[in-house]
Amino acid sequence: MVVSILHRITGAALSIVGLAIMVWWLMAIAGSPEAYASFTHRVWGDLGDLNWNGLRAIAGSLAKIFLKLALFGLTWAFFQHLFSGIRHLIMDSGMGFELRANKAGAIATIIGSLAATALIWAYWLGAFE
Repeated sequence: MVVSILHRITGAALSIVGLAIMVWWLMAIAGSPEAYASFTHRVWGDLGDLNWNGLRAIAGSLAKIFLKLALFGLTWAFFQHLFSGIRHLIMDSGMGFELRANKAGAIATIIGSLAATALIWAYWLGAFE
């Protein structure tokens, strides 16, 4: 039941928040090299390069943290939705209806989405270099 609810919530998050960030990214790409550089700095810029002498700098750092958390959440939502969809596809074929198999599949979607998200972000943040 939890995985079914998560499937619906992640689908909505991907279609609303994910689409908004993707449109922002595409507009930055279509705009100019400066617009794209501004986008990448706002999303991936180093928090250490901020001047902490004012409200604007604090707001900028909070915005970067929020955007990174949103991207992390969207990454997890993508994998959760993907793995839950694969689980539903397997169930549509007539398999996995036994209580033990159904529960194992539900737990596997949650663990798999968390593991895939951790691996992707570890790679993006340079943990494998």
